[in-house]
Amino acid sequence: MARLELYGTRWCPYTAEVREDLEWRGISFVEYDVEVDATARERLLRLTGGQRTVPVLVENDRVIRIGWQGRVCAF
Repeated sequence: MARLELYGTRWCPYTAEVREDLEWRGISFVEYDVEVDATARERLLRLTGGQRTVPVLVENDRVIRIGWQGRVCAF
């Protein structure tokens, strides 16, 4: 089974939209707030080559989406 991770921040409206979409579709995921979780932030930066934007969806250790409908928040 695929492991889906959502990296975002509390204040980013696009992170909230991705979360709501996943929940509405009944897709299981683990969410990380990169502003309060330093380990998650470092993992995200490694996965994205240092890109400091959210939301980011990761499936089985591979980035599958950065942003939501072409929009991102910088942190």
